[in-house]
Amino acid sequence: MSNPDKLRILVVEDEPLVRESIVAFLETLGYIVSGIAENGEEAIEKTKALLPNLVFMDIKMPGIDGIEAAKRIQEFSEIPVVLLTAYESEELVRQASEAGVSSYLMKPPTTAEIHRAVTIAMARHRDFMKMKMLNLELGARTAELEKALEEIQTLRGILPICAGCKNIRNDEGFWEKVEDYLERNSSVSFTHGLCPDCQTKLYGDFLKDNTDS
Repeated sequence: MSNPDKLRILVVEDEPLVRESIVAFLETLGYIVSGIAENGEEAIEKTKALLPNLVFMDIKMPGIDGIEAAKRIQEFSEIPVVLLTAYESEELVRQASEAGVSSYLMKPPTTAEIHRAVTIAMARHRDFMKMKMLNLELGARTAELEKALEEIQTLRGILPICAGCKNIRNDEGFWEKVEDYLERNSSVSFTHGLCPDCQTKLYGDFLKDNTDS
């Protein structure tokens, strides 16, 4: 059986016979065994160094067990982990889920069971990455909306404005030009000109003379 994905898999198992059989099954399925580890500490180090696509991890090992090693791997990487266990329980499933484990297998696994576990783990990993990307996009969009809402709220309510010069009293109690206030508290920018009434008021005689001539 061949695997077009050519996934690189790190195998972590302290029992030589079990480890050799898993490696043989994976290679038969067309996967690439990129490394082998015999305990949790070595699994963490080789995951950092090799960056495999997936880790097959035994639970019962000297030193750090498989669940703790999987948890530490998830702290620095999002590489999916498949646990290998000789027994199954609700507590194991709960601990594995909390550690970020994608799937688990009962020992001794068959070739078909290994292939199914890899397929499930990689599918869950793809779903997780898609969800993470959507959450990042949602977070960015939420930040944009919050910023826009903050700008809108800044310009809501009653603004103290001078009846004579039309200056605005800001939140610090100082008076400033209305255009300065709006440019600072919104996305508005100004270009200056004269309305017809002001043109007549300021340049009435000049405009009249030019019209008469």
